Amino acid sequence: MTARIVLLVTSPRLPAGLLTSAAWDVVRQHPVLTGAESELATAVRQAGAEVTVVDGPATQPLLDAVATHGTAVWLAGPAGDEALARELGLRLARQPGLAEMELMYGSWDPPGARLLDAVAVLDRLASPGGDPWKRAQTHRSLAGYLLEESYEAYDAISADDTDALREELGDVLLQVVLHARLAEELPEDERWTIDDVAGGLVDKMIRRNPHVFAGAEVGTLDEITENWERIKRAEKARSSVLDGVALSQPALALAAQILGRAARAGRAVPPPLADTQVDPEARLGASLLATVAAAREAGIDPEAALRRATLAYAEAVRAAEPPPPPPPASPR
Repeated sequence: MTARIVLLVTSPRLPAGLLTSAAWDVVRQHPVLTGAESELATAVRQAGAEVTVVDGPATQPLLDAVATHGTAVWLAGPAGDEALARELGLRLARQPGLAEMELMYGSWDPPGARLLDAVAVLDRLASPGGDPWKRAQTHRSLAGYLLEESYEAYDAISADDTDALREELGDVLLQVVLHARLAEELPEDERWTIDDVAGGLVDKMIRRNPHVFAGAEVGTLDEITENWERIKRAEKARSSVLDGVALSQPALALAAQILGRAARAGRAVPPPLADTQVDPEARLGASLLATVAAAREAGIDPEAALRRATLAYAEAVRAAEPPPPPPPASPR
């Protein structure tokens, strides 16, 4: 029988003991060595396997175990113990008769597993002994950062820069996780956690997509949208069609959303006429509102239109600027 060393790698983000059947077979049949005590080592012992903690370099103890038992298992730590794998690989390349090395995955990260790391990192930063700045924040003090990071993600989308979008969405996620961590410090009757955030999202998506989760039959995208809106109305008792509109959004987008909400509900009210207003600011506001209404009727996003025109103007300003002076010549 060929002597072998099995490097057993597992996901540190799954419950200890959640292993494949092949992994359980190998740890039950052969001696197991590991570099430190862990929940997984404890779970393997409780299943009847022999686990030895190696204090110091592990290559020789593994080779000794192989010489005695024919096969030995190395229970890798959370980071995978790549340094040990490289050292073993070089040793066995020089002395191939000692043993063969096999990499076995006893478990692996499910999709979204790194979100658990994000929660753990933010918990450390916002806990005693962590980052004083983050511990000093409140929902209100962070509000501007949430808007800023969202705008930066919007810029990445506008630029079709998917690499930048990935990074900016990470910054948005940081804000979400940090807000949830701070909410854990609220009074008992007000506090909530990141699991409450995720759980509410999951429940909402399942409720509002019965054509996916409950077998409801819908045909067109318009029917799906109408079904979504009907379910949303049933969920939230609102006294006005405008309840729920984010009033802090940019003014053009706010105007377009209010006009759209009113039109969909059949409650469109004619916007004020500019020439009936008594002061210049009110006249300008009424004129802008009328422009937004005309844009909506034409199927144009006024926020995107103004952004496009403004950015084009910014490029024209840049083009009209004199070139920067050349850098001074370096002394010889």
